[in-house]
Amino acid sequence: MSETLRIRPIEPRDDATMAAIIRRVMPEFGADGPGFAIHDTEVDSMSDAYAQPRCSYFVVEHRGVVVGGAGVAPLAHGAADVCELRKMYFLPEARGIGAGSAMIQRCLEAARQHGFKRCYLETLTGMDAAQALYARSGFHALCSPMGGTGHHGCDRFYLRDL
Repeated sequence: MSETLRIRPIEPRDDATMAAIIRRVMPEFGADGPGFAIHDTEVDSMSDAYAQPRCSYFVVEHRGVVVGGAGVAPLAHGAADVCELRKMYFLPEARGIGAGSAMIQRCLEAARQHGFKRCYLETLTGMDAAQALYARSGFHALCSPMGGTGHHGCDRFYLRDL
């Protein structure tokens, strides 16, 4: 990871910034309608949402400015040993500089510390760079969703053993 990148736990002061990033990035990929994470209630208060047991959310700073984030939490309506990689979104200036790879590794480390054995994620057609990153990070494609995230707009599903 570049010395200009820093990953740290989310703080309340980051909530508005992360909500704005999510609301800017998701429409780039057509993920702004019903069934997408952009409408989750946690978007406006990520620091509170991830202060719960077995949850972690991190932001990435590039040259001191928050440019993205991602987290892990128990998979809703899933097995107790499965977490979900959630709300991993980056502004364009954070893409292609190693932030995604570093963030996934930090999230997987947190998932292991929380006692999870597998990590699940959902995405959609068109997020090709993200899907390539997931494959490079050891995730394999699934044919159908797991758990019950409520994100019926997603059409690509991945799982990785921890």
